[in-house]
Amino acid sequence: MDEALLRSLTPSVLAVLVRRGADFAAAEDAVQEALVEAVRHWPSDPPRDAKGWLVTVAWRKFIDATRADAARRRREDRVEEEPPPGPASSVDDTLQLYFLCAHPSLTPSSAVALTLRAVGGLTTRQIAEAYLVPEATMAQRISRAKRTVSGVRLDRPGDVATVLRVLYLVFNEGYSGDVDLAAEAIRLTRQLAAAIDHPEVAGLLALMLLHHARRAARTAPDGSLVPLAEQDRSRWDTQAIAEGIGILQKALARDRLGEFQAQAAIAALHADAPTAGETDWAQIVEWYDELAGLVDSPVVLLNRAVAIGEAHGPRAGLAALAELDDSLPRHCAVAAYLHERDGDLAKAAALYTEAAHKATNLPERDHLTRQAARLNAKRRA
Repeated sequence: MDEALLRSLTPSVLAVLVRRGADFAAAEDAVQEALVEAVRHWPSDPPRDAKGWLVTVAWRKFIDATRADAARRRREDRVEEEPPPGPASSVDDTLQLYFLCAHPSLTPSSAVALTLRAVGGLTTRQIAEAYLVPEATMAQRISRAKRTVSGVRLDRPGDVATVLRVLYLVFNEGYSGDVDLAAEAIRLTRQLAAAIDHPEVAGLLALMLLHHARRAARTAPDGSLVPLAEQDRSRWDTQAIAEGIGILQKALARDRLGEFQAQAAIAALHADAPTAGETDWAQIVEWYDELAGLVDSPVVLLNRAVAIGEAHGPRAGLAALAELDDSLPRHCAVAAYLHERDGDLAKAAALYTEAAHKATNLPERDHLTRQAARLNAKRRA
């Protein structure tokens, strides 16, 4: 058996399945099964076309798995449609599944990725975008996590911090991504807050409520994005804002600051401002400084640069931005905004165009393209 040949063929076989429409993670599983078949059959019956053989077997494995999954879903749908045989209490085990997938045998990052894929319903691509890593890297991480837990009993729940991370990422995808999971994430976080008296759980719930309160104003009737400064604040959910701020104040009073409480404090300052011009940017910068000391996140530093630009002027923001890696996602968009504030419309338009090319979703790409077109038209006028 030529193991080197199998290793060399694996990427190209995987690429063929993905081009045919297979999900990356499912394609990877199918290719792995095909490799097992190759190890079993090739020594006694080597194929004339090794790659063609692997593609054929892997595609059959993928089709079989897809059909089996569809059949399982149909069976589950039929069961759900049937009335219960007798009186029974309604039990929601979703939150427990989150804890079980956050298994102690996994690293926190692997546990989060596995839970988002297996329970949260996110695709490998969506999880990769949330982590700012290539899709292939995330697929490998998820596959390793599956292998790690395949031989252990899922009877030892993981820690709260990992579950909070999963819930936050599920909410973010529901809030701004392809799948509407925001309400489900809030529901589960409410359950967790009712079961666990922890300031960071309360902080996460407050953060979700404050972000969700602005959701109706985030898009125009045509589906285009509306920046925070341009949103119609009369469309914000004041009841959700009041609830979120109340929960946050009680959590902060316990003097056990965590990242979710700090993020909620920033969101509360935005929500509490009657107009964009009355936003307390100086205090927001202070909260970003606190947050940067709690987490090592390039997104936090990018947002901090924007806040510094608002509080102390665009050149101060650009100086903060210059300290960061210019390959970071949305770096170009932040630079474009700050250069526009500084009056360099040509530079800002070019950066908006570059940012649009790098955008990972259509609404964001369209918004950045419109920003570039707006500045170019302004320069020509």
